[in-house]
Amino acid sequence: MYHQPVFKNRRTLLERAEKFISDCYFTDCNLRGRLYGESCPVESILSSLSHKRIPYSEAVKLNYEPYKVGDTFGPTWWTCWFKVVVRIPELWRGKQVHLQWESDGEAMVWKDQQPVQGLTKEGEKSSYILTECLTDSEPHSMTLYIELACNGLFGAGQGSMIAAPDPDRKYSVQKAELVVFNQDVRELLTDFEMLVDIVKLLGEGDQRGYQALFTANEMVNVCEPTNPSSFPVARSLALTFFSQRNGESQHTVHAMGHCHIDTAWLWPYEETIRKCARSWVTVIRLMEKNSHMVFTCSQAQQLEWVKSWYPGLFSQIRDYAKKGQFIPVGGTWVEMDGNLPSGESMVRQFLEGQRFFQKEFGNYCREFWLPDTFGYSAQLPQIMLGSGITRFLTQKLSWNLVNTFPHNTFYWEGLDGSQVLTHFPPGNSYEMKGKVEDLVNTVKNNKDKGRANHSAALFGFGDGGGGPTQLMLDRLNRVQDTDGLPRVQMSSPDRLFSLLEAESSLLCTWTGELFLELHNGTYTTQAQIKLGNRQCETLLHDVEVASSLALCENNAFQYPTTQLQNLWRLLLLNQFHDVIPGSCIEAVVEDALKYYQEIRTVGTKLLQKSCEALVATGQTGVRGQRTEVRVPAVLNTLPWERSEVLPLTDGTTNQPVLALVTVPSVGVVSVKEGSGTPPAVSVKVQVDGTVIMENGILRAVVNKDGCLASLNLVRSNREVIYDGCQGNQFVMFDDVPLYWDAWDIMDYHLQTRKPVVEVLHPIQVLSSGGLRGSVTFTLKISEKSTITQEVILDAMCPYIKFKTQVEWLEAHKMLKVEFPVRVRSPEATYEIQFGHLKRPTHRNTSWDWARFEVWGHKWADLSEHGFGVSLLNDCKYGYSVHRNVMTLSLLRAPKAPDANADMGTHQFTYAIMPHKGTFQEADVIQCAYNLNYPLRLMDHTPGSSTAVWSSFSVSTAAVILETIKKAEDREDALLLRLYESHGSSVSACLSTCLPVREAWHCDLLERVDPSCPVPITEVGIPLNFRPFQIVSLLLYLRQSEPF
Repeated sequence: MYHQPVFKNRRTLLERAEKFISDCYFTDCNLRGRLYGESCPVESILSSLSHKRIPYSEAVKLNYEPYKVGDTFGPTWWTCWFKVVVRIPELWRGKQVHLQWESDGEAMVWKDQQPVQGLTKEGEKSSYILTECLTDSEPHSMTLYIELACNGLFGAGQGSMIAAPDPDRKYSVQKAELVVFNQDVRELLTDFEMLVDIVKLLGEGDQRGYQALFTANEMVNVCEPTNPSSFPVARSLALTFFSQRNGESQHTVHAMGHCHIDTAWLWPYEETIRKCARSWVTVIRLMEKNSHMVFTCSQAQQLEWVKSWYPGLFSQIRDYAKKGQFIPVGGTWVEMDGNLPSGESMVRQFLEGQRFFQKEFGNYCREFWLPDTFGYSAQLPQIMLGSGITRFLTQKLSWNLVNTFPHNTFYWEGLDGSQVLTHFPPGNSYEMKGKVEDLVNTVKNNKDKGRANHSAALFGFGDGGGGPTQLMLDRLNRVQDTDGLPRVQMSSPDRLFSLLEAESSLLCTWTGELFLELHNGTYTTQAQIKLGNRQCETLLHDVEVASSLALCENNAFQYPTTQLQNLWRLLLLNQFHDVIPGSCIEAVVEDALKYYQEIRTVGTKLLQKSCEALVATGQTGVRGQRTEVRVPAVLNTLPWERSEVLPLTDGTTNQPVLALVTVPSVGVVSVKEGSGTPPAVSVKVQVDGTVIMENGILRAVVNKDGCLASLNLVRSNREVIYDGCQGNQFVMFDDVPLYWDAWDIMDYHLQTRKPVVEVLHPIQVLSSGGLRGSVTFTLKISEKSTITQEVILDAMCPYIKFKTQVEWLEAHKMLKVEFPVRVRSPEATYEIQFGHLKRPTHRNTSWDWARFEVWGHKWADLSEHGFGVSLLNDCKYGYSVHRNVMTLSLLRAPKAPDANADMGTHQFTYAIMPHKGTFQEADVIQCAYNLNYPLRLMDHTPGSSTAVWSSFSVSTAAVILETIKKAEDREDALLLRLYESHGSSVSACLSTCLPVREAWHCDLLERVDPSCPVPITEVGIPLNFRPFQIVSLLLYLRQSEPF
């Protein structure tokens, strides 16, 4: 064939090819305009609206009325069911026929009582294949049901994606018709698209890009859109180009279908169940047509939902999992936040997730899969390894606002030295589309060139679900081994990581946390969720301890295994990475708070029941003393002796009475036996209106506005508050981020600092001394917001508490409290899961500056040699320590995606604890636990008795006994989890009065290591710890009389 030569004008040839496949220009004569052939309307559409999400069995019984395309329905979060009757014309015999369905909601097609495909225009799924090739033998008419959720793929934000949902939005179906689909046009369009993208992405300086350009141009020359017989010639030109192979050294991209579904975010939990079904049933349809396709799926909770709500679909998922196409990954119950959950919560994420995957799919996951969370704790590597996981995939650090993370494939070393092979897909996305851009970016962005020659490419619509499409698969199939691009192979996580492991000798190591330089507002947003999480973690800990002790002491007691699992799963669900961070809509917040309340209600009853069993008549046998006196008893669930002031109820007047109790480690004592006469607390009002509070350990001077003018560590005569400054200073900041409202605090907010100084009610004494001294005051934040605080100093207590109530009705403001202290140190220490880490207090580098707001758990400490100050709290996570100013973030007021975020009443407590020596020597860790884990008062019933006993103790303060629970799979065993908290190598002895016959080391999944029996000596169980090591023990109990 002869053609006139063309000028070497890259722009005109490129634009010619683009217009030839455009869906906007020249569709009357270009190729795109021939994608669909004849069309006809559906025979009938009926609809029925439901304000609830109902199952198919109920939907078919609804009353249906005629629906006209274009009519509106709603509002947001309702569901409209459609009964659609279709009849395919006889003349379409031999053709592929689709039902084209376009709407602004998310839809599911039901056929023969089963879900068969999701339809979401935003996810490029707007047609359902009725037949691949119409024959006389198949039915030409059928009835389908279409379930349409009144929300989009990303919820229903009013004006922007992350805005609060529009509750009154109306929805419609814009198109519902039968069309002939021309598959040969689709194949040719894909060829053109890939060639055009190669031209664009490889650029003018690349020879291969010009080859793609001239190939595409020649294809336009030979292709006649109205003459399908010309298509094979055009396709052969494309095939010739795509078949030109790479060299052996070319990078390999491991493509995996993926569908990240946020368990809740801009939509409620219930809608996520349907998102999973819509997405995964579509994946199953793709696997039926593409036997090479691989799809990765995380989050056991979502699979559990589908198992319950869509059992037929779950059965298909299990079938394809056996074939190795549908691959469960991750190993956790949900893709949790990587910062805020406690260490034990993180363990339970893996325990519940891995046990689910093993039960339902026959395997434990080997890869931890957490692509979209807001930072990664330095203890995660150890927790992963303890859960049978040696590999980790994420990509969120590509969102860093300031610094570019230097690796894509590397070893991540945790706090204790544990290492896991870690991969960040260089394409910097977990929802690629199989385009040339994705492949080019994967190679270009790879920061480990020469070290790692394999990378993951996760393709499929995500966040709101959707998943892969056939078009994505077709794109990737075109360029499996095409010169100029990386090799592409459909792969699995195991294959990718196996190849990375095989060539890992040159990989670098990153030690410590993976800190995300963005989304630091999530440490503070939605304070009620943070409070619920901390309180419920504490409650479940105490229920497990009390139930374990009751199980050993009382033969009639039944350990609440099922109830505790249900409560834990609710707690773990709320730790999803858009729920506990507070970056979710108001409906999700309401659900989360409801779940916390359920945990509190049921958990409190379980705790009460176990405490009753501990003091039941005739059931308390002890090794040691016991008492028959009917006085209240107190349970201490922590592994050290505690002496604290506890409010009791007077038996005659029901008025609160304070008592000082000393309770043994993980034990019980009557108040009478635990009482003592400590040095009294004194509270004195001075002439100038200030108040001096002193307990022999601390001496505080409190100003009329509640600020600390002075705080003195009495025995050292060491002043805490910096010269000319005040402690407990509330400060307000303007809090307007660049975009991510609930997520981000920007560094420039620090320039807007305004102290809260207006006093509504000056300081007054509530308790003038004795066992407790306290004063109260009220400050005015604004016309709408106030702070009321009680400053409390207890006898024998090394810290001063600030019990706070805030009425908060602000907009884009942030409340913090500051303590400028007389300590100079380049580093501050923050508690994290099962340990602590240090962060800079200066801003020397951009890496230091990016940590202007950081996260921590129950305490933070600033120490110099011989002296330091700790800040404790009972529900806060956001900190800042700059130079000598210790700051705790208290409240935010973002307006998206929840327009009412944090509005209302908040109650929380924090404390300041100066100390001599190191925080380890001063028992700061123990004091922070004490603040969070209250002593539990056990009510007695008539005739009951209480023993004085301690069930467990540890010989060194460095080792924390974190967890006591019944073993997962044995009725005669307890699981104990301990960790080294000081950062030291240490030997410890665990003592117990329980009848232990055997002790074994186990992993976090409670799998016994048969090579590691633990000796039991007369004094206890000897244990050795590395710094920050987590140790799990299974204690097998003798079947004998209760102890």
